[in-house]
Amino acid sequence: MNKFLSVKNLTADSADIYFYGDIVSSEWGKWEDSDTAPEDVREQLKQVDGVQNLNIYINSGGGSVFAGLAIYNMLKRHQAHKKVYVDGMAASIASIIAMAGDEINVPSNAFLMIHKPWAMSIGNSNDMRKLADDLDSIESGLLNVYEENLADGVDMETVKQMVNAETWLNGKEAAEIFNLNVAEPNTIAASASDMLKKYNKVPTSLPVESQTTTAPPAHIDNEPSKEEIENLLLELDLI
Repeated sequence: MNKFLSVKNLTADSADIYFYGDIVSSEWGKWEDSDTAPEDVREQLKQVDGVQNLNIYINSGGGSVFAGLAIYNMLKRHQAHKKVYVDGMAASIASIIAMAGDEINVPSNAFLMIHKPWAMSIGNSNDMRKLADDLDSIESGLLNVYEENLADGVDMETVKQMVNAETWLNGKEAAEIFNLNVAEPNTIAASASDMLKKYNKVPTSLPVESQTTTAPPAHIDNEPSKEEIENLLLELDLI
């Protein structure tokens, strides 16, 4: 059980769910206890079936685009009224997950980060050209999610430019672009994640936890096949 994606304060009417780590594709892709895969979310949502209110707390540096989109769609379909709280940051694909809320709350000192999808690939020149086309298609899908949550009067060209530039928005800045509420500032640190090392413009004001080095497990059940490893390298990640 992912202790960081756990149902808290479950009542007949409401439940709290926390996303406090990286977004990964599957169980064997986890390096930290806080990492979250779509199957985790599916199982947790089964536990809260029938609740009227779902509080979603996010403090994540992002991760797998396909996993994040799956999580977004699962949350979006859930019948409860969903309130999202960005505790530290919702970066990259975690910003898409945040958009699943019927109400989105970002403190003035927390951050949303949006940028272009990024990928690794193995192959020849034809493979690389196809990957570039695939990335453009994926970006269009992500932009559609952002467009559904635009603040009044904001043009999508503005968002496209921000995505292209890797843009970090604090709560007040995010409220100028997206339909969300600015919450009171808090003191929670951003998620400790190696993802942050791969971004170009992490704000110096972002309170980042120190990242401890964790050795890979000596043995992993259901060790991935060569094909699974190649698929992982081809996987599109918002990092």
